[in-house]
Amino acid sequence: MESRVLKPILAVYVALFILFLYGPFFILTILSFQQGPEGGPQFPIIEWSTYWYRHIFGLTEASRVAPLPVGQAMTRSLILAFMTMVTSTVLGVMSAQAFRKKFKGSDIVFYLIVLGMITPGLLTGLGVALVSKNIFNVDRHWWSTAFVSHVVYTFPFAFLVMLAILNRFDASVEEASWSLGVSPMRTFRKVTFPLIFPGVLSSMLFAFTLSYDEFSRTLLSSNEQTLPLAIYGTFAVEIHPNIFAFGVLTTLFSFSLLAVYAILMGLSVRRAKKIAIQEEIG
Repeated sequence: MESRVLKPILAVYVALFILFLYGPFFILTILSFQQGPEGGPQFPIIEWSTYWYRHIFGLTEASRVAPLPVGQAMTRSLILAFMTMVTSTVLGVMSAQAFRKKFKGSDIVFYLIVLGMITPGLLTGLGVALVSKNIFNVDRHWWSTAFVSHVVYTFPFAFLVMLAILNRFDASVEEASWSLGVSPMRTFRKVTFPLIFPGVLSSMLFAFTLSYDEFSRTLLSSNEQTLPLAIYGTFAVEIHPNIFAFGVLTTLFSFSLLAVYAILMGLSVRRAKKIAIQEEIG
């Protein structure tokens, strides 16, 4: 009886949650098809058109609405996100490996690592900028100070993901490899890494998306615009549907990353199952 009452309530809750989560995206998508260049961000739609999508790529005639200044900013964001993804994932894997065994001061080190994800972004960006300038005499740039700020923020996420993966890892497979005379480095490459690869993928996805979307830490630690800063600088003056069209495209890009992640994860799981079946047969 309780389950009959509870299931509809949970179904309604999930539906409302999904609506709350994706409702703004649906509204943004509708407004992105507003007629241009006269149409603005309002209902009702004057006329359905792909004008603002063509406007993003410079395929429309010149008008009072300037093109979005996102070309170089997007390149910076993608490169910065890739650099952050690689660095944070490598640090996360190495740190989680170290925490597989208890060592002196491990509790303090753990909280120092996690501190990077709970410190306010503006404080982190300001601190990195001040330290780099006053102590190391390094000017603010997206590839230096902003990169450090992003790694400080994303590294704890990669670390926690890998820590959860390695806590469930069966160390006996490594011990079996060592007993056969295989070096620790080769054991990690041939045995450990393939088994923890799903966690590595998750860490990479976390680091890339968090860095690509980061605003507050970049605001004070970089003197060049990344994509979030460029978008904010655009709609802080006047809002046009070209921003909505660009938002739809970037959201689809994020969904494509999730699709690639799902494909790689599926291939990794299939490979792990295949290896397990071969071991059972052998």
